[in-house]
Amino acid sequence: MSLSSGLIAAVALAYMAIMFAIAFYGDRRSAPLPPRMRAWVYSLSLAVYCTSWTFFGAVGQAAEQLWSFLPIYLGPILLLVGAPWVLQKMVMISKQENITSIADFIAARYGKSQTLAVVVALICLVGVLPYIALQLKGIVLGVNLLIGAGADAMGTRAQDTALIVSLVLALFTIVFGTRNLDATEHHRGMVLAIAFESLVKLFAFLAVGAFVTYGLYDGFEDLFDQAMLAPAWSSTGRRRSTGHR
Repeated sequence: MSLSSGLIAAVALAYMAIMFAIAFYGDRRSAPLPPRMRAWVYSLSLAVYCTSWTFFGAVGQAAEQLWSFLPIYLGPILLLVGAPWVLQKMVMISKQENITSIADFIAARYGKSQTLAVVVALICLVGVLPYIALQLKGIVLGVNLLIGAGADAMGTRAQDTALIVSLVLALFTIVFGTRNLDATEHHRGMVLAIAFESLVKLFAFLAVGAFVTYGLYDGFEDLFDQAMLAPAWSSTGRRRSTGHR
């Protein structure tokens, strides 16, 4: 079953409109959120770490190699739980030195060297481009699957989709993220929108998990029984039992 391109575009536009409305509300809200609500919003905003590629990359990796995806998330969890003072110190230094970027932060530790800041900025730019490309590829793959095209179809339609998504995301970032570069400024609208997006992602994962567990199978017991009978699982078990990799 495939969906029409018009329906997908309408849903995407409606979703982006909701995101813009939430971000606009967060920026225009005069009174801060209650402390308990701020804690929830901040916690949910950390899920921006799980981007669109997670639906294909991490899930696919877990399906193929089981626990190999865990270290990707184990590092941030250990830092947040075991060493929160590291982040607290970084925030304090950023406020004291009026730092707004990683390049400024590293340069500030070495006498505020402008040359070093430029080098770090270039390294970050080169390093982030492949990751952004993965995000766009993940979105294009999702659209291809919904419209019934091949997952690897990368024709004019895919290029148009990637271009439109890039423009919308750039506009969103400019309006709610980089409009004012001030270390003391809190981007409440963007953080609130990211928290809402995290709820959508969480609901999507739970919905797919419930459908697979109780729609395609008869509960967890049947799911694990069928998994044990799968050739890939059986071959993995045999390799472990014989000591081969």
